[in-house]
Amino acid sequence: MTWTVRRNTTKRAEEEAAPDPGAAPAGPRWPRGARIAAMLVAFVFMVGFAVVLARLTLEPSVASEQLTHSNLRPGDSIRQYLAQPAFRDTVKQLGGNIALGVPFGLLLPVLAPRARGLLRVVVVTAVVMTLVELVQGALITGRAFDVDDVILNSTGALLGYVLLGRRLGRAVHPRRRHWWHRFTRRTTP
Repeated sequence: MTWTVRRNTTKRAEEEAAPDPGAAPAGPRWPRGARIAAMLVAFVFMVGFAVVLARLTLEPSVASEQLTHSNLRPGDSIRQYLAQPAFRDTVKQLGGNIALGVPFGLLLPVLAPRARGLLRVVVVTAVVMTLVELVQGALITGRAFDVDDVILNSTGALLGYVLLGRRLGRAVHPRRRHWWHRFTRRTTP
């Protein structure tokens, strides 16, 4: 009986160690120290980004206090910026909001493996930026809530994830084999 248990345990270990032909390739595995270093660098960049984000979005703007108004209708601010004749201001507003979302798409997959995935990155970005916009509208002089800012920030996170974040996340945190992979085995001819 003991011999059978050991044999089955050894066989199971060999099966688990053998690559599954139907599973997605895990890619090159980084050494543990390199993965930890990459996560620390990503953490430092995320903290730096949080400081920049706070400086850009949570500082009072007394000069624009009379001009601020909340926007709860998606697309209104975007149409307004596109209709204005000052192209530079349009690029600054729309491009700036998109650029503020890109670090979420790049850094979230590296910092939090469970946040890896297009939908998860966009949802986390939308939640964080909605909170920032709510604080702006409620507490900061000269700032207002704008749903279009959340949309543009989420678009930036989507772009960052698609362009580089997905690859970075998979390099630092290779895919694990899940229970549903046994149903997706591909037969090779």
